[in-house]
Amino acid sequence: LKDIQFIDSYCYNKLEYARFDSNVGKYVGYTTYGVKNAERWNKDTSLIASERAQREAVCLTNVGID
Repeated sequence: LKDIQFIDSYCYNKLEYARFDSNVGKYVGYTTYGVKNAERWNKDTSLIASERAQREAVCLTNVGID
């Protein structure tokens, strides 16, 4: 169960500009726009806590289905 990863990607025009990765534990930006948003989102501790909780809520509860 430790190798399960939750990823929340943000895309525009088929280009991923930011992503939350549960292994990293924060947002990572891939474009200039994405870096700005990732920095802003990472400052919001309640948003980060919510995204970290999604791994348990979404991934770990559904691991037995597959």
